[in-house]
Amino acid sequence: MADNASATWRSERRTERRYTHKLDKPAYAILENGSYADVRLLDLTYEGCSIECATELEPGDRIRLSVHGRGVIEAEVRHYSNGQAGITFRPDTGPKEPWPRRGIRVRLSADVSLRRSGKAAYQVTVFDISPYGCKVEFVERPSMDEHVWIRFPGLEPIEGEVCWIDQPHAGVSFANSIHPAVFDLLLERLRAAMR
Repeated sequence: MADNASATWRSERRTERRYTHKLDKPAYAILENGSYADVRLLDLTYEGCSIECATELEPGDRIRLSVHGRGVIEAEVRHYSNGQAGITFRPDTGPKEPWPRRGIRVRLSADVSLRRSGKAAYQVTVFDISPYGCKVEFVERPSMDEHVWIRFPGLEPIEGEVCWIDQPHAGVSFANSIHPAVFDLLLERLRAAMR
């Protein structure tokens, strides 16, 4: 039985490794007893991540992992050894709590041009927008922190960074916010194009 569990674990690790995104980001973990532990996020997969943590963790421990600007995610410790832990993200069983926004998002549905680094631009649909970012529908799954350029009607391309992914949608945080007067004009153009 132990051999089967070990084989399953190795198989899962091989599957995850194919989609690993290497990182070196400071973060912190909120432990079950309410205490905090400083951690470093070492890599990220769709199902979980590896962290460096001086506080000893036990398999099965439930933690809340927080990365600056990315919100908090429920997680569970898979293994811990030599100051490093494997973490799996626990499935969300309740309603999603929205991340704090810097501005109110305006709901709409408009086609814009999006370009990913090293690739040709293509049309995507924007579902909401604020001066600080927007929600877009991707044809191919992007990577967290990936840089993209979005061209809205009448504006130069705006550089942004993928800040959340919920397939097939992703959130893009603009590198520079859109000036309020320009944002109002942009909304008028987008709404006119929708009519």
